[in-house]
Amino acid sequence: MKTMQQTKLEGLSEKIFLDRYAMKNADTSHTKVGDTVLVLTKDDPKFPAKEVGEVVEREGKQVKILLRSGEMFESTVEKLTLTVEKTPEQMWDRLATAMASVEATPEKKKEWTDNFRYVLNDWKLVPGGRIAAGADASDELTLFNCYVIPSPHDSRGGIMATLSEMTEIMARGGGVGINLSSLRPRRSVVKGVNGSSSGAVSWGGLFSYTTGLIEQGGSRRGALMLMINDWHPDVVDFITVKQTMGQITNANLSVCVSNAFMKAVKEDLDWELVYPDTTDPEYNDIWDGDLEKWRKTGKEIKHYRTVKARDVWHTIIESAWKSAEPGVVFMEYYNQMSNSWYFNPIICTNPCGEQGLPAWGVCNLSAINLSKFYDEEQHDVAWDELAKVVRFSTRFLDNVIDKTPYHFEENRINQQGERRVGLGSMGLAELMIKLEIRYGSLESLEFLDKLYGFMAKEAYLASAEIAEEKGSFKQFDTDKFMQSGFMKNMVNVYPEVGAAVKKKGMRNVTVITQAPTGSTGTMVGTSTGIEPYFAFEYYRQSRLGFDKQYVPIAQEWKDQHPNADLPGHFVTAMDLSAEDHIRAQAAIQRWVDSSISKTANCPSDFTVEETKNLYELAFDLGCKGVTIYRDGSRDVQVLSTEKKEDKTAEAAAPQVAPAAEAASAKDETSLTSLSQSLAVKVDSKTEQTFNKQYKRRPQILRGATYKFNTPFGMAYITINDMNGSPSEIFLNVGKAGSDVFAMSEALGRVCSLFLRYGDHGDKVQLLTKHLKGIGGSGAIGFGPNRVESIADAVAKALEMHGEAEDTADDYVTATQEIVMETTAQYAVTKNAATSLDLCPSCGSASLINSEGCKNCSNCGYSRCS
Repeated sequence: MKTMQQTKLEGLSEKIFLDRYAMKNADTSHTKVGDTVLVLTKDDPKFPAKEVGEVVEREGKQVKILLRSGEMFESTVEKLTLTVEKTPEQMWDRLATAMASVEATPEKKKEWTDNFRYVLNDWKLVPGGRIAAGADASDELTLFNCYVIPSPHDSRGGIMATLSEMTEIMARGGGVGINLSSLRPRRSVVKGVNGSSSGAVSWGGLFSYTTGLIEQGGSRRGALMLMINDWHPDVVDFITVKQTMGQITNANLSVCVSNAFMKAVKEDLDWELVYPDTTDPEYNDIWDGDLEKWRKTGKEIKHYRTVKARDVWHTIIESAWKSAEPGVVFMEYYNQMSNSWYFNPIICTNPCGEQGLPAWGVCNLSAINLSKFYDEEQHDVAWDELAKVVRFSTRFLDNVIDKTPYHFEENRINQQGERRVGLGSMGLAELMIKLEIRYGSLESLEFLDKLYGFMAKEAYLASAEIAEEKGSFKQFDTDKFMQSGFMKNMVNVYPEVGAAVKKKGMRNVTVITQAPTGSTGTMVGTSTGIEPYFAFEYYRQSRLGFDKQYVPIAQEWKDQHPNADLPGHFVTAMDLSAEDHIRAQAAIQRWVDSSISKTANCPSDFTVEETKNLYELAFDLGCKGVTIYRDGSRDVQVLSTEKKEDKTAEAAAPQVAPAAEAASAKDETSLTSLSQSLAVKVDSKTEQTFNKQYKRRPQILRGATYKFNTPFGMAYITINDMNGSPSEIFLNVGKAGSDVFAMSEALGRVCSLFLRYGDHGDKVQLLTKHLKGIGGSGAIGFGPNRVESIADAVAKALEMHGEAEDTADDYVTATQEIVMETTAQYAVTKNAATSLDLCPSCGSASLINSEGCKNCSNCGYSRCS
């Protein structure tokens, strides 16, 4: 066992550990010289920043802190986070003792304290965030990450009860999943108020809005999954809801798809959209969103309309292609595979999608760090050590069920009745690199089948052994349990598991889940979840500027081979084809009794038809769900991948005129409405002056497109001329729908209005003067190539445009590309530069779609944790 000094966290890893998982001292008034603290260095309500340091001086409430960067920072004790635990070893001691405390005898407590401490040591087992933060820290802190609550009762009181339950869970740091299919369709008659219903989707907007309030109010952000079944009459409204700005903005969306629907899609059949007869006298008493159960009671089902299944499917596919939502969960297949099929149907997933749950179900998560199980001598997996850690870890998670406090009695009854646990993994990509196996290759699929089959076998044997000692879960029925789709596959490959379950029973209804592990994986310094690395190169800000960094295993190889490129088994998410992602997911899904949080990354030129084929491949291969993320925008845009750069000029040319004409049409009618919205009176003389001075846009303009790397990704800046002078600017930065894209578009419009309206002398020079040098949280490049911000890039483009104008008689015939590339600041690769968005935690442009969630590659923030 390692001594306390041997496990040292540095940089971001230490910050995440102290901020999120180490036990805290809430009373910072006791802070003294020598204490290691987190200090709030940027007191911004939206983008705060914290740094680690040591208190070197205190006078009253004022303290001086020597930051890890070497800088001295003055603060007050109120802005400090004072931790009781300074090292991982201290946390491991606490967790091992806490989880062993539920054992029956002192001897068992001692035995399992030692065993749990063994698996926690050196991060072989990395507990889920709620377990790490909450175990023996407070009786109020839940050790469960996520919840699914029952579908809302179709009444005002029922909806408000669901809202209250959701709020209570989120306030304690839990994510929530809700299936909206129990709510009557839009425009349905509501006799009690002599009116009509606003529909299931509108109530989803209420849950989304409340989640946003919780995000703004506390340190733990709310996470919400909303789902709807494929038979619901509002399903198309649900699929397209995010195309209407502001309706649902704080939730992930997925459609629950049945086998029958997929059959109708493949055979081009009609599809009936239906809902129970709300006039049935028992409707209010027994309807819970389960259409099949309603049908089996002989109750009437009302037909709303008939559609083509392929039309609905295409709407799902097109929306996913545009914006990565909605995802799809093959819910009927999920329940066929589920071990709880006979007593507790799965109705929804948690916000990241890896855990399908029944009503009042919970996530109970931890991850095996696979990077720790490489046998260098044998150049193989350390199979015996892995088996031991998997078995001990299964008991660790089972003990969590008895250790955690329950804030809802329904959660306690459900979880203690089925004892659902979710043992997953991180570090897969790092292990495969060590083994020189290329993620996504045929060899990798065979390896994944062997690795995850082995882990599932060991976990199931461990659960059976615990059942022999402590008893099976309450709802266990040997014959029915063995009839699940998952168990049929398990017993077919590993008959010893079937024999053990029949003889000893089963302690847990499910055992395996593959969660994202975004924050914990970043803290530990390995690849997260089952994903490949997003990038090997990234840039991190320090007091010396932006320094080039590598993922440790890649840095080690480069140090040993300074003049060589990384070999082929070093692959990133964007190096793989989307099909590679899905086939890897399917290989692992075979051995996961719950589900997987996984994103299939696609290039920006991935087509709608390819997206359709990918979703159908996921279904055919036995995935329980699928989510893609297409690099780039929802609309046609200049592509960000390197191999497409030679097409930039061709792509940009046809876009400029239509976009500008649309902007011009809006601009000509915008003065009065803009003035009204700002409560400014506009008299007729002012309007006449505006109309006289405002230059109407010709149908054809000449211009150039300039390409700059900025702190927020690649910027394409198009400057068009009128009468020999710049008259409009168009900015394309980030993906459509992101905050970066919106702010950039706004900047371009305002600049265009300035250039085309009013008499300001040399407007170009004045605009350049005011934009040049505007700085943000970081910069890109050095010397004359340094770009401080998007605004600074516009100023540089205007200067270059003027120089080109002076040196060419007819320098552009339509639109040309002038490339000025510098090095990307955050996380990345050129392939990913335009897919980033602002992180709500650190404010950097480092928020990426990975593992079925949005994760920050800079600070480790995860939308789903």
